Amino acid sequence: MPGWAGLRQSMPHHGPPLAAPLDLNRLLEVGLGRDPAAAALQDLTHTISWAELNRRAEQLARAYQRLGLQRGQRLASLIPNRVDLVVHYLAGLRSGLVLTPLNYRYVPREIDHALTVSGAAALVFHGERLADVQASAVAAQLPLGCHRIDDPSGFEPLLAAAPAGDAPTPWPDLAADDPCFIYFTSGSTGRPKGVTHSRASFGAMLASVIQATELQAGEEVLAGSSLAHIASCGLVLAALATGASAAIASRHDASAVETLLRRHRPAVLLMLPAALFALLRDQGLGAADLASVRLCISGGDKVPHQLQVEFRQASGFGIDECFGMTEIGYATLAPPSGLNRIGSVGQLCPGFSASLRREDGSEVDTGEEGRLWIQAPSVMVGYWENPEATAETIVHGWLDTGDDMRIDADGYLWFCGRRKQIIVHDSSNICPQEVEEALAEHPAVDLVGVIGIHDPVHGENVRAYITLRPDHPAPSETELIAFARERVGYKAPEEIRVLPELPLTPVGKTDRMALRQLAADGLQAA
Repeated sequence: MPGWAGLRQSMPHHGPPLAAPLDLNRLLEVGLGRDPAAAALQDLTHTISWAELNRRAEQLARAYQRLGLQRGQRLASLIPNRVDLVVHYLAGLRSGLVLTPLNYRYVPREIDHALTVSGAAALVFHGERLADVQASAVAAQLPLGCHRIDDPSGFEPLLAAAPAGDAPTPWPDLAADDPCFIYFTSGSTGRPKGVTHSRASFGAMLASVIQATELQAGEEVLAGSSLAHIASCGLVLAALATGASAAIASRHDASAVETLLRRHRPAVLLMLPAALFALLRDQGLGAADLASVRLCISGGDKVPHQLQVEFRQASGFGIDECFGMTEIGYATLAPPSGLNRIGSVGQLCPGFSASLRREDGSEVDTGEEGRLWIQAPSVMVGYWENPEATAETIVHGWLDTGDDMRIDADGYLWFCGRRKQIIVHDSSNICPQEVEEALAEHPAVDLVGVIGIHDPVHGENVRAYITLRPDHPAPSETELIAFARERVGYKAPEEIRVLPELPLTPVGKTDRMALRQLAADGLQAA
């Protein structure tokens, strides 16, 4: 590969040393040892103790075993933010299953893709998604079936359906390189890929989160984003591992988060920029509601300066902006006991090394912009059943983030831009090709090009540029957006522009650089 000779002489940057990775079979040990009757986990309607959480996880793990699920098989879930979802994760980790969380906003075609790629043996889903599961072409064919949970019964129907077995035997020892999670995330091309974490990489990620956030036993965290994504999932499981309790926002609207803030007084708050904007601008937020928070983490895309201003006005301190990826976990965060340089994404988390490179692979100088490559024990083992994509992303042990950064003399990293084509809307990765394919199915659409348009609240919004076929009636923008939403759900464009001709590259591909210039020219004209 060009430029790697220069890399051998580079000087990567390093975060603090990492403590030993966590044992995923012993995540509740500290909490059980401190006070098994104390609250460990809560959402808007349920609170359970450490002892009860441990009992439910063991009970569910045994039920999965009796259903025929075996070590290494993939168990997909389509479950909203609830206590039940964490119980499900703990049960899967305990029994050696490969947990495969599906984004709760997935439409049937996306459900089918994730189930097919992962080779899932079974699916656990919430009853409010029954229609989508029934519309899935793959779900009904899963070898070990689909299992429904509901409120308030939770897993009771599943537990009752699992046939009674012999007296339980001790769980087998699980290998560090056994896969334990597959998260689906969009890459720069193609449909979502299955980011695979082993027990070792996921345990290292949790250990790094604990050190980076300075979590302490007895504290509480509030996860204000989806537990189907690695950010909230990792924070909640890291909190439990250190003996801290966790509150889960079942809904991500301002009133739900305000209720949890007042009820549980969390020390650590995690929210996406758009939801945090809504919280701060909600008239119901009281002056004391953020008083317990010592650390507010946000990311997924650049945290807008206006959001920092409004949060400081409400809390007296700044948001701790992080940088992370499903493939690596939390890579940067300003140390809570140190300086938070507003505008930066913080310093490297424990266990992480960073290399900022030019196109020839050589290391850039301090303060100079370069492409960020990451090395850490928490780096994924690869994309599930996709060695080609894995080899493109991980080269000589370094993961290519696709993002441009610069690092200052004190080790703070500053985000400069995204080289990948991915659109990041409310921290969800949206592949433009996937949206283009959906719109192209409309009989009136000829050519499609999709780009992200910067938005101060959502990070980026999806804009589609299209040309129309002259032999069909011209559809309205509303009709086309609804058409796309039926196929790709939340990834559908917020706006559509009709062009007489779509700009193409010399080889006939959509020229997204030209589309971005067109968008910039339109903004200047406005």
